[in-house]
Amino acid sequence: MTATATGPAGPDAGFDEVTAPLRAELLAHCYRMSGSASDAEDLLQETYLRAWKAFHRFEGRSSVRTWMYTIATNVCISASRSRRVLPVGLGGEPANPLEPVAPSTEVLWLQPLPDRALGDPGEAAVAREGIGLAMVAALQVLPAKQRAALILRDVLEFSAAETAAALETSVASANSALQRARASIGDGAARDGRRAAELDDHEREVWAEFCAAFERHDIDGVVRVLAADATWEMPPIPGWYRGAEEIGMLSRTQCPAQVAGDLRMIPTVCNGLPAAAMYLRSQAGAGDVWLPFQLDVLTFTDGALTHVSAFLDPAELFALAGLPASLGPADPR
Repeated sequence: MTATATGPAGPDAGFDEVTAPLRAELLAHCYRMSGSASDAEDLLQETYLRAWKAFHRFEGRSSVRTWMYTIATNVCISASRSRRVLPVGLGGEPANPLEPVAPSTEVLWLQPLPDRALGDPGEAAVAREGIGLAMVAALQVLPAKQRAALILRDVLEFSAAETAAALETSVASANSALQRARASIGDGAARDGRRAAELDDHEREVWAEFCAAFERHDIDGVVRVLAADATWEMPPIPGWYRGAEEIGMLSRTQCPAQVAGDLRMIPTVCNGLPAAAMYLRSQAGAGDVWLPFQLDVLTFTDGALTHVSAFLDPAELFALAGLPASLGPADPR
């Protein structure tokens, strides 16, 4: 019998043949569980290693997909650490944009997941799995087993029995974990923002102008494309900012770019959302070179740009997004 990724594996089926098609969705699962793109890659590798070692014992009592999710879920639960957050999730009042900013190493920060990391076509996988930043951030408040129960039942639509098997517990215990998770999150896991594939012409123009204004060093132009009450955050900076004018003041006083051309922007997609890779002109060495500076993930609500999560020190994220490690004068945007 020919093995598939969703059916039992025959005795002659190769491990790669039946598990490789699951890579993207398992990476998305590990990301939802961990809140970290880099951790998710490591967790995925550990999942495949454990599965490969145990493959000879797989008897086909469940689908290969369910079996792999069971392994991945338990790898993630075992590796679970303190929850990852975004600055707005820390609470408190908006920060003063005139005060100097400093990163915090005491907080475990949430990361975005570039769609490119999910393979081609990444957008289809993201849309199917539902890994928006707001949802992943909300999931992090839950204990690991409750988080897994909610993901397996409400995102992946596993049955109660499949969820219990993946958690290696009883159906009653799995259902109890699910109920507690739903009660804790409430509406917090609802998807927010418009996916890049869903943007209308106006929203795409705003996305393009957001990039162009930064390249022109036109802070007034940046302010104009933001909603009046927009919010801005920059992990690992713990402060967050509210209001287009305040965000403009932050850019004028804190951003190291000084003139047009200091920044170069490449549109990309993270978590299914429109994003922009920002490169900053290096002041060291001879000749112009632009290095990764931040990865901006944009939230559009009702046609307006309402939120920007600007992830600093993004070299690893740029690599996952398939973006160049540097840009030269001749490199296209």
